[in-house]
Amino acid sequence: MAATKRKRRGGLAVQAKKLKRDAKDGKLPTKPNDVSEEAAEEEKDRIPGPVCKKKGKWKNKERILIFSSRGINFRTRHLMQDLRMLMPHSKADTKMDRKDKLFVINEVCEMKNCNKCIYFEAKKKQDLYMWLSNSPHGPSAKFLVQNIHTLAELKMTGNCLKGSRPLLSFDPAFDELPHYALLKELLIQIFSTPRYHPKSQPFVDHVFTFTILDNRIWFRNFQIIEEDAALVEIGPRFVLNLIKIFQGSFGGPTLYENPHYQSPNMHRRVIRSITAAKYREKQQVKDVQKLRKKEPKTILPHDPTADVFVTPADEKPVEIQWVKPEPKVDLKARKKRIYKRQRKMKQKMSSGNAK
Repeated sequence: MAATKRKRRGGLAVQAKKLKRDAKDGKLPTKPNDVSEEAAEEEKDRIPGPVCKKKGKWKNKERILIFSSRGINFRTRHLMQDLRMLMPHSKADTKMDRKDKLFVINEVCEMKNCNKCIYFEAKKKQDLYMWLSNSPHGPSAKFLVQNIHTLAELKMTGNCLKGSRPLLSFDPAFDELPHYALLKELLIQIFSTPRYHPKSQPFVDHVFTFTILDNRIWFRNFQIIEEDAALVEIGPRFVLNLIKIFQGSFGGPTLYENPHYQSPNMHRRVIRSITAAKYREKQQVKDVQKLRKKEPKTILPHDPTADVFVTPADEKPVEIQWVKPEPKVDLKARKKRIYKRQRKMKQKMSSGNAK
């Protein structure tokens, strides 16, 4: 009986408290539909406050694995470190051996609890390729990285807070073609910092821009200045030349292949062929000049009209010199002889005085 009385008393107490609160406010208890409508109207007019990590809940669990293969140069290593610094939701791993197949990266992502991957692949110690992948189901895209400039360069004078959330700015051309639309979604999922991420800061002070020019994607990072909202480039900067888009992660059926892509080997081959063609042209010109010199010269007949305006010069009288010209006086030799005589005279005078 005591237990049942407690339950009844508890239920009555709760009802009484609710009625007292409504009585204090001087209003009757409102219906739930009216409350929802009033809350919706208040939310429309309310200005959103600053983002706070303590109050928010971290729902977007995007994690990105950023690592590379062996054989990369110092510039690629600095670029990789810059991306890790700008993306607080990224993870690092040791370099992968070049002999291993790319499908192994999916297992590495699973071990690191990552669902996105940025993999830098170096070839011939001079060519750099970048893989952007959604692990393990795909899609994935392979790019050739060109014109790399890192954060450490002195030309980049801007600065931003470490771990701050970036704004992503895309060229309108990304919405025109389907393969660019797919790349846009992949770039948004990779480069956007998840909301309320533990390592991120609740500030927006820089912009990632992706523009399409010359069938390439140009990446730039700008700082937002507070005074006048001007943009100052921070870095890093690089250019992505699309090669292929695959349906799976690091492989699978090819969804798109860039017809404008030219491999670095072919590009170097074209440059070598151009220089070789210039050298061949110079050698051919020299050979033609040698043959022309060896050919006998053709003597043209004399043209009588060529001497019409030629006037003969006045003849000068021939003078015959009968007297032998006097020899020229050598002043230097005369001075030497005088100097020698004076020195001998001084020596005789000094010897006479000594006796």
